[in-house]
Amino acid sequence: MSRLHVSDATVRFGATVALDACSISVEPGELLVVLGPSGCGKSTLLRAIAGLAPLDTGRVTIDDREVTSLPPAARDVSMVFQGYALFPHLDVERNIGFGLRARKVADAEIASSVAEIASALGIDDLLTRRPHQLSGGERQRVALARALVRAPALALLDEPLASLDAPLRVAARSEIARLQRMRGTTMLHVTHDQAEAMALGDRIAIMRGGRVVQIGTPTEIYEHPASTFVASFVGNPPMNLLPEGADTLGIRPEDVRLGAEGAAARIERIERMGDHTLLAVRIDDGNTILARAARDVSLSVGDLTHVRWDRALRFDANGEALR
Repeated sequence: MSRLHVSDATVRFGATVALDACSISVEPGELLVVLGPSGCGKSTLLRAIAGLAPLDTGRVTIDDREVTSLPPAARDVSMVFQGYALFPHLDVERNIGFGLRARKVADAEIASSVAEIASALGIDDLLTRRPHQLSGGERQRVALARALVRAPALALLDEPLASLDAPLRVAARSEIARLQRMRGTTMLHVTHDQAEAMALGDRIAIMRGGRVVQIGTPTEIYEHPASTFVASFVGNPPMNLLPEGADTLGIRPEDVRLGAEGAAARIERIERMGDHTLLAVRIDDGNTILARAARDVSLSVGDLTHVRWDRALRFDANGEALR
């Protein structure tokens, strides 16, 4: 298990600043999920750690060993890309063992390591197949096996589930979490999917504009967002943000209560979600908020009601949380 520290990392592509003095630390054996919208610098951060995107300024250290100027092969880092990048002419066994063979590991050790990781990921019956004979979920597991077969100091996963459909994504993220716990690998997992981040991460790092703007456990990120950006990005549906003078109130839809007390309101839209109902409610001050209600709620569009909330957060004029 290894510790990672990235300090003030800046990466520029011409006039574009992809990483802007970005700093982050990952503890040994931790699964840290890096979450943010497209273009925020998530993938560039992973590529900078792996040595694939040279830093303009800043440092990368792994277990107190500075690797900033080292080539990728000298960093003891494995990476899984969104496209898997499997070799089409090699079978599964040789795809998984490719990195070990490149390092001239003995054949017997390669066979043992490949068999162990393939068994752990449930692909031991696929070793003689070629990538074109595999499903998307199977290819994803082969790519993960190739990255972890040699027990790297760090495993970097760049949107590895993005091309899978919803049921496969759920199954695959469970496999990733189980394997990471079993092997104790220090892992960074990049995604734009907040449900994936909440389900997988020991901690979540939220990125915006090339910087980490908040880092914490899934509960901390959800319950105590550091800004209106984090509040609106994490949560499905997102937090309601209501102006109140110079400040902004943040209210989670599940904290909104409908009934005989509170501000007068009218039901504008009803979405039946199966296990719950989502209501868009216009308050008498003109603002519309979302409320999460029971699936059997007996309200119709146009009905009058009242709303109140059990809990609200407050943000200042710059969108920063007020404690």
